[in-house]
Amino acid sequence: MTTEALTPTGQTERAAGWRDIAAVLGARALSRLRVVTSAVRPLAWVLIALAIGFWILGQVAGWAEFTVAAVVIAITVAVCALFLIGRTAYDVSLDLARTRVVVGERAVGGLRLANRGARAILPSRVVLPVGAGRGEFGIQRLAPGEEAEELFAIPTQKRGVVKVGPVSVVRGDPLGLFERAHRRDDPVDLFVHPKTVLFDGQSLGYLRDLEGLPAADLSRDDVSFHALLEYQPGDDLRHVHWRSTARTGTMMMRQYEETRRSHFVIGLSRSSGDYVTDDDFELAISAAGSIGLRAIRDSQRVDVRVQGRDLAAGTGKQLLDSLSGVEQSRPRDGGIADLAGIVARTMPLASVVVLVCGAKVAADDLRLACSRLPFGARVIAVVADRSVSSPALQRIGDADVVTIGALDQIPLALQKVLA
Repeated sequence: MTTEALTPTGQTERAAGWRDIAAVLGARALSRLRVVTSAVRPLAWVLIALAIGFWILGQVAGWAEFTVAAVVIAITVAVCALFLIGRTAYDVSLDLARTRVVVGERAVGGLRLANRGARAILPSRVVLPVGAGRGEFGIQRLAPGEEAEELFAIPTQKRGVVKVGPVSVVRGDPLGLFERAHRRDDPVDLFVHPKTVLFDGQSLGYLRDLEGLPAADLSRDDVSFHALLEYQPGDDLRHVHWRSTARTGTMMMRQYEETRRSHFVIGLSRSSGDYVTDDDFELAISAAGSIGLRAIRDSQRVDVRVQGRDLAAGTGKQLLDSLSGVEQSRPRDGGIADLAGIVARTMPLASVVVLVCGAKVAADDLRLACSRLPFGARVIAVVADRSVSSPALQRIGDADVVTIGALDQIPLALQKVLA
């Protein structure tokens, strides 16, 4: 029989293989250890430390009382740990009756847990996070094939996007020393829309036709005919007016007026420095939503801009979903004048711009904001101020400024603007 001596290269490869195996086993052991320690609550760590300390003190000092106390604490901890034994393999279903509600409407949902296994599941506790809070349900023992259903209501006094879930099934002991949680379902977003008002009779944009509304700017290429000019080098020969050319003997070219399409833009300030109270801010959001819905019903292209980002507004549902998540920003992030400058840079062809802000905006700042908007666009400013009892209208530069104190004043205010 012959044996082959390992070469240095072979020894290195074998050592690397053992290191890889050790690394994999170490990672698995560390993962299991994290799972075990995650079930231990702070009170359990305190009791474990007391048991160890009392045992050492009893052995060193010879005090039987401390040894007995250590044993009692250790037995208590061990008995509580036994409560973690058992399956929590529920089939969990989270269902919201409606995922979109208006502020103040009732939002209800159901939580259904079923035991699809072949063995019974011992009593457990189910935790359902709802926004910043959470609800807890006690589930009794479920035999194989049994189901349990819990109904719940979600408060909707405030506008926002409420994350419901994920559902966690918790197994623990009566003393709260150990707790094992398993997530069983994906979270669901509940959109709490702002209050809005629907109104008719006002067309907030320009004419809804293929040509748009002629502007004062002249162009060599558009659809609204304006006049005839002599040919200049570089002009598009497709726009030659041959009848006038034959009559005058000079090549004549058509000149056009630029036309604007119905592009409706809403600039909503979310700067806390622009509003007197939080209620004014909520009124401004409701006003922006109401006006945006009216423009969408008029089949106009609607864009909504706030400090820092654009909001999706392709449909009424998208608009209200976007407004549900708008929060106030810090004054240093810019006010209504800065927002107007961004609107002018990013949407230079807007036909109608509605600025929505609060009563803390000074007249000079509002005048500056209106002056920064695209030339030729119609500008309407809506000021939210809960302290006013009736809508007021004033003129700042070329802009119509309306102040409203309640949501139902918007139709009357816009009627004054469009009169």
